[in-house]
Amino acid sequence: MGVVEDLARAREAFERREWVAAFEGLSGAEGGAVSADDFARLATTAYLLGRRNDAIHAMQRAYKAHLDAGETLPAVRCAAWLGRVLLGSGEGAVAGGWIARAQRLLAEVGGDVVERGHVLSPVLLRHIVAQEYQEAYAVALEITDHGRRFGDPDLLSEGLNALGRLQMYSGHVPEGLALLDEAMIGISTGEVSPIIAGETYCSLVEACQEVSDFARAAEWTTALTHWIDAQPGLVPFTGQCAVHRGQILRLRGAFAAAVEEFELSVERYVLAGTPAPAGLAMDECGGVLRILGDLTAAEAAYERAIGFGHDPQPGLALLWLARGRPADALAAIRRLLAEPRDPVHRSHLLPAAVEILLAAGEAAEASAVSEELSAVAESFGCPGLKAMAHHAAGGVLLATGRPADALSALRSAMHAWQKLAAPYETARSRLLVGRALHELGDRRSALEELNAARRTFRELGVGPAEAEAARMLRPALPGGLTEREVEVLRLVATGRTNSEIAAALVLSEKTVARHLSNIFAKLDVPTRTAAAAFAFENGLV
Repeated sequence: MGVVEDLARAREAFERREWVAAFEGLSGAEGGAVSADDFARLATTAYLLGRRNDAIHAMQRAYKAHLDAGETLPAVRCAAWLGRVLLGSGEGAVAGGWIARAQRLLAEVGGDVVERGHVLSPVLLRHIVAQEYQEAYAVALEITDHGRRFGDPDLLSEGLNALGRLQMYSGHVPEGLALLDEAMIGISTGEVSPIIAGETYCSLVEACQEVSDFARAAEWTTALTHWIDAQPGLVPFTGQCAVHRGQILRLRGAFAAAVEEFELSVERYVLAGTPAPAGLAMDECGGVLRILGDLTAAEAAYERAIGFGHDPQPGLALLWLARGRPADALAAIRRLLAEPRDPVHRSHLLPAAVEILLAAGEAAEASAVSEELSAVAESFGCPGLKAMAHHAAGGVLLATGRPADALSALRSAMHAWQKLAAPYETARSRLLVGRALHELGDRRSALEELNAARRTFRELGVGPAEAEAARMLRPALPGGLTEREVEVLRLVATGRTNSEIAAALVLSEKTVARHLSNIFAKLDVPTRTAAAAFAFENGLV
């Protein structure tokens, strides 16, 4: 088979997004039949396979080939691509050189051409990295305008995505999310190139997570996963996709699987040559391990996050609280609240701040933060953040002696978490519902809620939360019964025999008989029937 036929097959593989076959065919081709466009295809393919150096080398060859052929505008696109990729990998100086070269070439070209929009792409990225958001917004508007006027799907998607994120960071979250959804139109129709499509997918899901729009995040994470799975060999975007899958698994209470995804994400980021974002994965991993009660492993995960250059707050402050260091947690959260942040990133602090302030006995301060969280949640309009706001408000109302008002807020939180299919968060709110009911004197209803929360925590394998539920149940247990005696009594009330109770609780029959003897003595009843009646009367079954 000749060079021309091999190249034709490689080009077809490229169009089918069969990146491994395309790379093998394009990288092995030699001779005059290899065009500048083939080098550009090779650059894209190498980039998508995680072969960054090969990608840069191939695009440099494409640039030179276009320039040698007098094709200035295609050469400009190559230079802009190189500036964007190099800037994204932290090579600012080299990237700046390619951006300047693209701008110099454009200055030699008259008229309004679409390439002016492509040269703005790395400029936009440079402003975002420098946190120059006003300048970035102006550039994003220009890119979007070029995309619309020239019908360029890449520029339109990229510009709308940037505008959406920047709108969100300025506090206009619903408007920003609408722009992000619009940016996805070209991707859903297959018009956007794979690199821009992957970046837009990841940006959208990340934005949804940042504002706790979990339903939208779950929907787009599934779409991103399918998009990646359809392109075997793809390396970029797989790390971020694993982070987002882990975040959704955490929400669903699949904690062990979430930890696996976060660990996989780190491997993917390192493989792609972009390890810095792995800090977020380790931050998220630390949060899951903290919930599970493995505080040593959680601390190690947070340390790894710091090593990647990521600040794992407020998770680290919550870890200090779990370790019995409320003063350290309080000092950290107060410092964080005092620092200037955009509304989106500030919203991340507020739920943890309320929890820490309440644990430290600072109810008045917690109330002010809770009110801010409620206002932010209403402004954002995202169900997850609203659920957090209701939960925080309920906790504050309980701490300030208003259980009736707390009950309403906490039930709103519980129902919101149920709609989001978030069992752990639902059970956390249910725990406080039980506490509110108990303080209102409705002991039977309180027991039902507390026991339901405890069962959920047990099913999820969340030891610390289950232990907290058990502590809250102890004062409510009637007749001086222990938790194990209540478990035995519940089974007695359902008509189980001693042998059946022993099998259900993994006890010996002798131990069950001893528990029954203690139960009869404490309740001053002579028979199983009387004991069962006590259980029903006191809401234990």
